[in-house]
Order: sequence, then structure tokens, then C-alpha cells
Amino acid sequence: MAKGWLRALAGDPLLKSRVEIVGLVDLDRATAEALAREFGLTEATIDTDLPAMLEATQPQLVFDVVIPAARRAVVSAALAHGCHVLSEKPMATSLDEARDLLDLARKAGRIHAVVQNRRFISGVRRMKRLVESAAIGDLTAVHCDFFLAPHFGGFRDEMQNVLLLDMAIHTFDAARFVSGKVPLSVYCVETNPAGSWYVHGAAANAIFKLSDDAVFTYRGSWCAEGRRTSWESEWRLVGANGMLTWDGEAAFEVTVSGDEPGLLHGARSLPMPEVTDEAETQGHASVLLDFIRAIDTGSEPETIGHDNIKSLSMVFGAIESARTGLAVDLSAQGQNP
Repeated sequence: MAKGWLRALAGDPLLKSRVEIVGLVDLDRATAEALAREFGLTEATIDTDLPAMLEATQPQLVFDVVIPAARRAVVSAALAHGCHVLSEKPMATSLDEARDLLDLARKAGRIHAVVQNRRFISGVRRMKRLVESAAIGDLTAVHCDFFLAPHFGGFRDEMQNVLLLDMAIHTFDAARFVSGKVPLSVYCVETNPAGSWYVHGAAANAIFKLSDDAVFTYRGSWCAEGRRTSWESEWRLVGANGMLTWDGEAAFEVTVSGDEPGLLHGARSLPMPEVTDEAETQGHASVLLDFIRAIDTGSEPETIGHDNIKSLSMVFGAIESARTGLAVDLSAQGQNP
């Protein structure tokens, strides 16, 4: 992921002119040195100790690209040194930890935001525009399917709740963003299917009750060999007057009721809205631009911590439901405004 961020910085002219990498930190010094060579960061300081690096270089912001278990230590150290922080997801390894980070950021007077780069792709932005246009009427349901079989190796293979915690949050966050609804409760069944190379939780099925009597369903697996879905999931948005389907790649279909006589009235196609601002659809680069803009203007980035914790609450609510076999009331836990 560090390479993904550095590619985004190098590939956008505005970011390239605004952001200077002054240091790279890794527990394995050789890894940081190799990264510096690959991206031509000849002037960057290399270290294995984050507080020492912060003291030596006095940066304005820190890119937090560590495994989830190290998140709190990195973010708290950066905030303590007066840095703004942009973190990889998930925001934290528990809701209590996430709330603690919100408090630290508030006390430090610094921005802590989370990389939800899936919000900043064309398909998600276009879906949100369609919902807001009311072309399919009031949104009543969001259904997402996610079936892939990535053989990562490394820390993911050993994670608990690997699909929900490391990947499903992308779809959960996008569903909350697109729908504009508040998650109220969740019931989830989590499994680790036969043939899984993950230690725990490679598959999950979750049903969320949303505000305005809407629902969001998620069916996913990270060990589903064969014909895959998109990394962005396959989507079906159901409205009072029609539906939108998206394959997660290039195929959209917007349909409303037709005028055929009889039991089924058929369907009539509508155009899918286009993107109005290309700068919002560049993935990591758009996240970074949004973050820099917030620092410049004193505004809040779209994925600021106190908003992102609402998506994280969906993940931990699903995990708790899977553990207990019971529905979890998200609003009762104070996770929503």
C-alpha cells in the first residue's frame, strides 16, 4: 500500500508540487531503503523508529500505512508531534480504540482521516448521483455481492475476521455513502469455508437495517475460486420506482417500470449520470487531494475520523453479531449520530 500512495503522489502534478516526502520509516530498514530507491527519494531520511523520525524531520503530516495492530501507536505518536494523519483502513482494531483516536485528534487540533479510496472512483460517485436525482424514487434497498479468491500471503492470512475487517469495510462505507442512510442494526453470519487458506472469517453474510425502512445486504467471500466479481462488488440499488445495477466495472443499467399490460409491466431504461468532477474519481490521488485541501482551508476531509467511525461501527457490529448469533443494535451503542 505504501507503493500505491507513493505512485499517487508522483502521478498527480498538484500533489507532486505540494507534498515532499522527508522520511520513510519501517521496522525493516532494508524495506524502507528499497522503497526510497524505487521512487527516487534520495533526500528522504530512513529510520526504524517513528518518534525519532518525527523529531528529526518535523513533518506536517504522516501517512500511516501499517498493519491494523500498529495503527494506534503510529497515529498517537504522529498526533503528539503535531502532525495531521492520513491512515490506511481500518481506522482501528476496536471501537474503543477508534474513539480514543478521535479524542487524541480533537485534543491535538489536527486532522485524522482514513483512506476509503473506493469512495473516490467513478462508479460509486455515479451511483450516488443517481440516488440523489430520485430517478428510481426513494431508495429502499442496497444489495452487494463480493466473491474473489486472492492469495495474498502475509498478515491477512493470519487475521481474525479477515473479510469483514480488511475488505468488507470498503463496501460498507460505499453503501453508507451512496445511500445516505444511517445503519441502525445488523445481523451477520460469518464462516471460514472449506478450502479457505485464511485462519478465520473468510466469508460473511450480513443484513443491515437502515434508516427510512431501507435495508443493505452483503454477501461476500475471499476464498471463492472460479468466476469472480469485481473488487468493488456487484451492486443492485432498489428504489420505489425502479432499479440500478452495476457490475463493479463498466456495466450500469438503470430501469424503471415499463407500460406492458398484464402481471409484469416490463422495464424502461434511463440514462446513467456521468461524473461531473474527474478530480473526485482518481482513487488514492483524490483522497490525498481532499486531505491536502482540508489542511489548506481548515475544512474537513470527506473521510475524517468522526465520519469513518460510522463505517467501522458497521464492521464491528457485524463481527459482534457473528460471534453471538444475535442482531446488534448499532444506534443503542452510540455509534450513530
